[in-house]
Amino acid sequence: MADLPGGMPPSTRSTLGYGENPPGIAWPGGAKLALSFVVNVEEGAEMNRNSGDERNESRFEANEEVVGHPDPCMETHFDYGAKVGLWRILDVFDRHGAKATFSSCGRAIAHGPHLAAAPHARGHEVSCHGWRWERHAGMAEATERAVIAATVRAITDATGEAPVGWHTRSAPSVNTRRLLREHGGFLYDSDDYGDELPRLHAPGHVILPYCFDTNDMRFAPGGAFNQPEDFSRYCLRAVDWLLSENRARMLSIGLHLRIIGRPARIWALDEILRRVTADPRIWVARRRDIAAHALAAG
Repeated sequence: MADLPGGMPPSTRSTLGYGENPPGIAWPGGAKLALSFVVNVEEGAEMNRNSGDERNESRFEANEEVVGHPDPCMETHFDYGAKVGLWRILDVFDRHGAKATFSSCGRAIAHGPHLAAAPHARGHEVSCHGWRWERHAGMAEATERAVIAATVRAITDATGEAPVGWHTRSAPSVNTRRLLREHGGFLYDSDDYGDELPRLHAPGHVILPYCFDTNDMRFAPGGAFNQPEDFSRYCLRAVDWLLSENRARMLSIGLHLRIIGRPARIWALDEILRRVTADPRIWVARRRDIAAHALAAG
């Protein structure tokens, strides 16, 4: 390793994973695919001068940042998810008898406790998505510790139940996973995009991989999805391929209140749920249930 360019130290990173023979996981009921729907709840946690933040959010139904002043246009785009999208999404899940994980920012729940209370009352999981809708990379350790505690407290106050899952917007810090374990009570985190199976990180803590491609955020301006069929076809192609491999896999489908909750897009979620809930090879499950199953299986 002495001849590495620039005196670079050897990396401890491994890209092998499970190799060509991933472990066989016996999903409940003999299912081949564990399918996790994640509804991201960020409304009220976006960067917003009206909330005392240093800037406004620049990504919503347009890519535009108002600098130096409040942005009521951006704010009301997020409000739509809390006022309208939430209820439409909950009704579609109820129609198909499916449960999801509502990955929720603490400040969003502090602004609107109904964003956690309503999904919890219908049997969905409410998990943590940070306090603000922000990355944690570079965040001071003391700040991040306080962020984790505040997010847990907001969700617990709204639902009466402490959350057991965590997912950072984009990049976590180098301390995030350790701080979650130190806080206690977490079964899993989803700060990983490099696999299609859960893996045990430490006793009592599972890493559940997440996806950015099977995600409605690609309806954003300049993204890959325009018509609702774009999203449903893409996600169902992923489902079909994983089932064809005839080995246990996990797939996540990411949703957002203000995105899939629009009337022109909700059809896609309804179509995906219609298909997957009728297939006995697919276990549609909350993330906490997948994590608990993986822990029990060792």
